[in-house]
Amino acid sequence: MCGIVGAVAQRDVAPILLEGLRRLEYRGYDSAGLAVQDREGYIERERALGKVASLAERLAERPLAGPTGLAHTRWATHGAPSDRNAHPHMSGERLALVHNGIIENHEPLRQALEQAGHRFESETDTEVVVKQIDQQIGARGDLLAAVFDTLSLLDGAYALGVICRDEPGRLVAARRGSPLVIGIGIGEHFIASDVQALLPVTRQFIFLEEGDVADLRRDSLVIYDEHRRVVDRPVRQSELSADAAERGGYRHFMLKEIHQQPAVVAETLEGRLADHEVLEASFGPRAATLFPQVQRVQIIACGTSYHAGLVARYWFEEHAGLPCDVEVASEYRYRRHVVAPGTLFVAISQSGETADTLAALREARTLGYLATMAICNVPESSLVRESDLVLMTRAGPEIGVASTKAFTTQLVALLLLVIALGRHQQLNADDAADMVNALRSLPSALEQALELDGPVARLAELLVERQHALFLGRGLHYPVALEGALKLKEISYIHAEAYPAGELKHGPLALVDAEMPVVAIAPRDDLVEKLKSNLQEVRARGGTLMVFADSDVRYAEDDDTRVLAVPHCHPLIAPVVFTVPLQLLAYHVAVLRGTDVDQPRNLAKSVTVE
Repeated sequence: MCGIVGAVAQRDVAPILLEGLRRLEYRGYDSAGLAVQDREGYIERERALGKVASLAERLAERPLAGPTGLAHTRWATHGAPSDRNAHPHMSGERLALVHNGIIENHEPLRQALEQAGHRFESETDTEVVVKQIDQQIGARGDLLAAVFDTLSLLDGAYALGVICRDEPGRLVAARRGSPLVIGIGIGEHFIASDVQALLPVTRQFIFLEEGDVADLRRDSLVIYDEHRRVVDRPVRQSELSADAAERGGYRHFMLKEIHQQPAVVAETLEGRLADHEVLEASFGPRAATLFPQVQRVQIIACGTSYHAGLVARYWFEEHAGLPCDVEVASEYRYRRHVVAPGTLFVAISQSGETADTLAALREARTLGYLATMAICNVPESSLVRESDLVLMTRAGPEIGVASTKAFTTQLVALLLLVIALGRHQQLNADDAADMVNALRSLPSALEQALELDGPVARLAELLVERQHALFLGRGLHYPVALEGALKLKEISYIHAEAYPAGELKHGPLALVDAEMPVVAIAPRDDLVEKLKSNLQEVRARGGTLMVFADSDVRYAEDDDTRVLAVPHCHPLIAPVVFTVPLQLLAYHVAVLRGTDVDQPRNLAKSVTVE
């Protein structure tokens, strides 16, 4: 992984490929490369360690021109970041290939190819694929047949594109486990791992299904399924604009996306509330039949989405009276399951292509769940297409690797689900109306929270020289503390951990001294007095406290305690509101430390490998 762009056209495709790579930079990567085929079939390649700008500089010195080509941004899996491990990979002068995913059986394939006389230049699993296709094409004499033969040998995940010297103007693409789309132009075709890459050249897209192989030429497109049968896939019109990936006056995408949250939350709610209830039709045509049968909820997610699920567990059990389990997708995949009758399986993912979450969904479909449901931000994603029920978060493109608006809109989507399911359980009409009104007030509450930007920036100065931090919360604000710690570590590279405040005395208190800042979340709820007692343990040991407190909660400041008043809101939506100043804290600390806010080191936006 991480980003693929390819084209077969009449015009010179190098500028299209390079712009596509720029639009995929948000996904995170460590190197970039490009291969272009001229009209006679000759393939030239350029690769560079680091940013796409470094590749562009090399191409300015040695331009590549031709009507067919492939480009890639790499996030290292096999082999350290380097020029020789960067994509595209080639087999002699015959083939060039780009690949997202991981080939699990690359080692035995490599050994067999070496015995057959092939020599490898890189440490990657990807080079094994291009050498294997070369081996097969020598026997079959046709690129498409060679790709099919090679795919039958591969274990793992892949999205790939390949071009051949002997067949100029032809590009073969395939996917299994990693997303790949085809862009439809006028007398030209494109491939990409994300529609964002191709918005300047087309709005018409085909989303390849699992196991599909596509044979692209300038004036023709044929798609085959995994059984090598010709299939039709629908052409979809993207509603995204070409400027969706622009910062729009903000210093960073992350700051833009933090400030977009009132608007995108309003969009998440739009058309899904009627009077004092949630419209079940928002979840799909089968919801009205399935929701009365739900007796339990199983949530699966990764990273930030997992934290959203942890918050939702409190809501499901308190308001809907439904038992709720939440599990990290990568753990769920590898254990035996006991599925209780009437369990709704809910998978949460911003991209809808998160490998572990998608694999968990596919396994769940075989385990006897009542139904599967996706909460997702990308309508064309695999997760959405493969789920029985769907609720789109409508957050719009999220470019910053550290998720912000995706998290808050996931929380809103989960609250909608809590209310909809709760009406078939213990939630009475008056309580449902109160919850709906709280949701309606959320965009305004988020606007008020964003007014804390200046005070939070000043607070960030206290963290900029620290190497560690503890985050504390109680009840449903413990997952919010987890999310705050994750944001800080992701973009500032400060080691941060979160604990339930009541657990402080069971170990973490040993870390507290004058050099260990402690960030605490203090909403106005039944646990706030207990939280204050926990924080006294920090003060007694000389720790530095930063307390994000509801404006109705009185907490005294002193030389070692800073209090930031968060505007009071309905307790139901407090986790969403308190998230905003924690996002701003992480952002301003990262800016002060001079890190790459939008593309933090070692991370990728869409994790499409295990």
